[in-house]
Amino acid sequence: MHKLGLISLRYPKLIVLFWVLFFLYFSWYAPKLPAVLKDHGLISDGAYAKVERTLASDYHMPANPVILVFEKNSKLEPQRFERYLQQDLLTLHGMQGLREIISPLEREGMIQGDYAYALLGFEQSPHDMEPVLREIQTRLPQHREMNVSLTGKSVVQEDVNRASQRDLRKAESFGIPAAFVILWLAFGGVTSSMIPIIVGVFGVTSSMGIMYGIGTRIDLSNFVLNVIPMVGLALSIDFALMMVSRFREEIHVLPVGQAILTTMTTAGRAVLFSALSVFLGLMGILFIPLPIFSTIALGAMTVLTVSVMLTLTLVPALLTLWWPAIRAERRPLYAKKSMNNWWYTIARFVMHRPVQMSLLAACILVGCFLPLTTMKLAIPDATSLPKGYESRAAFEAYQTHFGTKTGSDVYLIATGKTTPLSQSDWKNAFLLIQKLERDPLVERVDSIYSTLRMSDEHLYALSPRPNAIANYERIFQSFVHQNKMLVQVRLKDEPSSPQVMDWVRSWEIEGESGALPFLLGGEAKYQQEIFNDIFDHVIYVFLFILISNYVVLFIAFRSILIPLKTILMNLLSLGASFGVLAWLFEEGHFGLEPSRIAIMIPVFIFGLAFGISMDYGVFLISRIYEEYQRTQDNYRSVLVGLGSISKIINAAAAIMIAVTLPFAFGDVVGVKQLGLGIAAAIFIDATVIRLVLVPALLVILGKWNWWGPGGSRTRS
Repeated sequence: MHKLGLISLRYPKLIVLFWVLFFLYFSWYAPKLPAVLKDHGLISDGAYAKVERTLASDYHMPANPVILVFEKNSKLEPQRFERYLQQDLLTLHGMQGLREIISPLEREGMIQGDYAYALLGFEQSPHDMEPVLREIQTRLPQHREMNVSLTGKSVVQEDVNRASQRDLRKAESFGIPAAFVILWLAFGGVTSSMIPIIVGVFGVTSSMGIMYGIGTRIDLSNFVLNVIPMVGLALSIDFALMMVSRFREEIHVLPVGQAILTTMTTAGRAVLFSALSVFLGLMGILFIPLPIFSTIALGAMTVLTVSVMLTLTLVPALLTLWWPAIRAERRPLYAKKSMNNWWYTIARFVMHRPVQMSLLAACILVGCFLPLTTMKLAIPDATSLPKGYESRAAFEAYQTHFGTKTGSDVYLIATGKTTPLSQSDWKNAFLLIQKLERDPLVERVDSIYSTLRMSDEHLYALSPRPNAIANYERIFQSFVHQNKMLVQVRLKDEPSSPQVMDWVRSWEIEGESGALPFLLGGEAKYQQEIFNDIFDHVIYVFLFILISNYVVLFIAFRSILIPLKTILMNLLSLGASFGVLAWLFEEGHFGLEPSRIAIMIPVFIFGLAFGISMDYGVFLISRIYEEYQRTQDNYRSVLVGLGSISKIINAAAAIMIAVTLPFAFGDVVGVKQLGLGIAAAIFIDATVIRLVLVPALLVILGKWNWWGPGGSRTRS
């Protein structure tokens, strides 16, 4: 830190020039980042993906079809409705990449009353469907008596991408001005307030340009677009805020050179340890083997790295150049030696009643924890969009008339030992289907047996030549391809229910060890794989983050209890924020549409907010530790540290809330939950935890706070 301070003092203009050129270069690529983003990244390369490929190649069931939902006027005659369907589908022939059209006129069950649907299979990946969807909309004719809507995973994903970009623009248009106002209120000067804003803009824009380059080489989740600004602005502005705050304190009592060096060795050191804690929190997310988590962690680590480099080089360079203007600004209250300001009054009030204040904080936290008992997790679907979106309305119409909200479809692909299937393969398949039909959770089984009303004695007619049922060749081909047989199973509960997931897990074991091996697919299998990938690895995420952060804090403060207490405080604030999130969304308070919590949101909040909360937690403890090293007086150290830095910590928290909370007013539910969750965690941490519980516990523990290699037990 000392060497970096000396370099900033000697070559400030060169450092500023480097960062300006760095910013200009990467800002050219930053607007292109949305073009390289893919889908959400909740993709598991397990049995589900294999079954999807088999269904598409052998059974003409597109993996990610575009679904056309047709709704006719009740006065429109059925024959004319069918003519309209035929005409509309004919207009789509010849589209680039169109592999097949599954028409409701050719397959039973795709017309129900006033509704019908068709499936379009394309060669393009779901994230490359934007021009295709535009062309479909252009080609489809307009009918006064019939409405056509588009839905499906690729359509919903395209709407989510567009909504995310709008959410980002709205959040930035509010967050950056709000952060400047908070800085101006905290500092009382334009120059001091501009430095963190410059660092924030440089950090976020440059990181988006860097991620564009990375996105041309690997697949990136579309969530990257929201996480980089959310995390980048919060951290980079707060890092710079701490540096500028400490410099303003020192410049009134020290020469500029010494003020820079003192700032670097105190606030700069705290920034470095704080950033390391955040970085380790993000690294922990990498333990979950899903693209959404790895790419989000990569994006957040990129913006964190750039922000730290800016804070430790550009900020001291700007302070060196602009120090006369900064010193001319209003002198901060915390630079005065008097202990009569408002923050000292609060600190004294809490510290004189440590037990009562601890109990009060505990009651508040318990109240926040209570809604956790009802929190339910779900994988996002079309309902993550507002009700006004066409893709959501079409999805709900499709679910209502052709699907089921209380059932699950599972596809079973059984593989025989020979091609064509042998007599023993048919026998084992028949026994497997009988066992499925006896399962209490199974509502219906569709197979070649049930479709052709075949029984055990017909098995010998099918082996070894399937031509024995030539009259039913089309039906036969719908269920059997070479040595594979398709069985469709309808379960009585929704895909995300524990009963369905347990059923899928148990039957997957059956498929691996039974006489006729098979793979499971369908939405229920997809959700089970995603839940397993997350919950089987989330323990490693928690352990890595907790242990690594303990080590960092132990090195920083040379205390055994301080790291434990700091980590515990963070866990309390995160748990309380999860409870607040569940209360808001599960019950639909404050005008929010009732919805389940997206499954990736708690992991994101834990990885991101744990590090962010650690940010100003480290700053507070660093200031108290600095005073304790000087005086060896625990009570005075807590009082001075809390009274002198509380204003800046609350300004930092307010800035973090200002740049994360606007995402709560976006259109995408997952982005709303992430913004609200992080904002809630920061608010609880900066108020109940940092202003009440932390100082109360520091007083109760007394000299034992600093017990360890770097502490002293001589004074209290």
